[in-house]
Amino acid sequence: MTEVLLEFFKAMAHESRLRIVGLLAHGERSVQDLAAALDLKEPTVSHHLAILKAQGLVTVRAEGTTRWHALDLGALERLSRRVLEPEALAGPTAAEGDERVLRGFVDAGGRLKVIPAARRKRTVVLRWLARAFEPDRRYSESEVNALIQQRHPDSATLRRELVGHDMLAREAGVYWRLPESRWLEGGPA
Repeated sequence: MTEVLLEFFKAMAHESRLRIVGLLAHGERSVQDLAAALDLKEPTVSHHLAILKAQGLVTVRAEGTTRWHALDLGALERLSRRVLEPEALAGPTAAEGDERVLRGFVDAGGRLKVIPAARRKRTVVLRWLARAFEPDRRYSESEVNALIQQRHPDSATLRRELVGHDMLAREAGVYWRLPESRWLEGGPA
């Protein structure tokens, strides 16, 4: 749904296309009519019409050598209903965003390709990694390293990051997973 909305708003984010929609709301027009009304060249109008047609907002019918363009009010109404749905207004969920980040950093075999440099993406990867540790279980440092190395060879960096983000706790060489409610989103200050 997000992609549909983005494409719609990109299509409508141009003054000439908005003006074309406004003119077509009053009835069919040819490219020549629209070009004259908008003081634009015909190829420019055709370009804008192609974008609106790609969004399903404009229909075309041929009459002899003239092509008549009309606003598809039904398509516009359906799209406006979709835009105003609570799910669309809320945008993508955090879980969908996390999945997108993980697809970029984790290969098909479940191994981390690279540790993200961006703080938000790194936090997503660390949450994914922290969930590999069982709650209420104690781990030795060598067990922590082994578990992390199943996902990425740099266990020292990732272990420190997990502790720094309050995802793992450490005391006397023993580690354990902290409750997710304690996990720091942006990492240590």
